[in-house]
Amino acid sequence: MPTPVVEAQSISKRFGTVTAVKDVSFAIGAGEIFGLIGHNGAGKSTLLRILLGLLTPDAGSVNILDSAPDSGRFRDCRRQIAYLPENVVFYDNLSGLETLRFYAELKGVSPRDCRPLLDRVGLAKALDRPVRGYSKGMRQRLGLAQAMLGRPRLLLLDEPTSGLDPAGIREFYGILGELRERGVTILLSSHNLAEIQNRVDRLALMRLGTVQAIGTVQSLREALDLPVHVRVTLRDGGDAEVRAALAQLPGCALHLNGGEATIDCARRQKMTLLSTLMALPRAVADLHIHEPSLEDVFLGYTEIDPPQGAPR
Repeated sequence: MPTPVVEAQSISKRFGTVTAVKDVSFAIGAGEIFGLIGHNGAGKSTLLRILLGLLTPDAGSVNILDSAPDSGRFRDCRRQIAYLPENVVFYDNLSGLETLRFYAELKGVSPRDCRPLLDRVGLAKALDRPVRGYSKGMRQRLGLAQAMLGRPRLLLLDEPTSGLDPAGIREFYGILGELRERGVTILLSSHNLAEIQNRVDRLALMRLGTVQAIGTVQSLREALDLPVHVRVTLRDGGDAEVRAALAQLPGCALHLNGGEATIDCARRQKMTLLSTLMALPRAVADLHIHEPSLEDVFLGYTEIDPPQGAPR
């Protein structure tokens, strides 16, 4: 990886007797969408606040855009960082456009950028309405527009799709894809595993303040060696032929249910299983392969007992 945009080394943070983050390390490269996933209370929001310089870690170091949050250089660096919290709060009496112009002035950005940004996030028809009449999803869209002001190099997003409907979520990740193509680095935290599993380049799995694993979804699947699930639609009388063929593949578990068969096999046997099934055209009408989901991967790592001394 070239010089990371974000680098955390052995970060720890305690609040009284509670350890919120413990010995967390990771690095994020330019133009990468990096996911931070975990249950509520896993330490995600605390970690984001440390990266922003809003909290000081008790141990470890942070480097953002080649600056430490506690250094004098970080003030200038902050202009290149945007943050979208989970619960966005705006002045209710201002319109969407007035709100964005207010933030543009704070950031030293031309107000001419405001209308195009509101249009891009789907608020063109509501830009003159008071924010007090905005739904939760509309406030999240306005928050994203605020974060995009000034063309930041780094976006930190905490549960950014909270309140968005499915169409809004798709549009939101479309915008993130455009930003990534421009070289913007994006760190987002979420507990919605199904939503982000195909939308991040890499991710870190957090549990009780610690990072359990870091990698692509596929690399984490392979490291756990979770079984592959294959659902087979059988032709009339095909069950006997499939049962006979599967008898030659020890380790594959076959379950027959009327005109369907479900097969669980180890990842290393996947191609052999598929070749076997494809060679049975009189028995097999169709098949569907189900890779382990990100939820399966997450549970596979986080159900492991934490290291000795980890917070419980």
